[in-house]
Amino acid sequence: MMLSISSSVAIPEDEIEFSAIRAQGAGGQNVNKVSSAIHLRFDVRASSLPDFYKQRLLQLKDRRISKEGVIVIKAQQYRTREKNREDALQRLQRLIKSVAVEKKARRPTKPTKGSQKRRVDSKVKRGRIKSLRGKVRE
Repeated sequence: MMLSISSSVAIPEDEIEFSAIRAQGAGGQNVNKVSSAIHLRFDVRASSLPDFYKQRLLQLKDRRISKEGVIVIKAQQYRTREKNREDALQRLQRLIKSVAVEKKARRPTKPTKGSQKRRVDSKVKRGRIKSLRGKVRE
């Protein structure tokens, strides 16, 4: 089976390593007995992803990506191992898709002369109104 990233990019599932672990938190006996949480490990450097994706992923400042370039995702939201496995795969897919989006370069802008003049005029007007509130002197 393949994890689809885009129309032309897919990851073979044998590059993704799954291990079942016991989930943390409340849940009574089920949590103590059953290993329903999933640890997903994906080695970015050793993967068949295009270099563009690899570079972007390794540059990300994300706590899920280790210094060695291994993505570790822990899924324990659901009670069954299968649902947690699907959740982990979807989260990996979202992470990889997020680096493919090009961010628009921000062009700095300046306020127009007219807007600057209107701002100053309104401040002057407001100051005049406030000055009229003072005590009346003869």
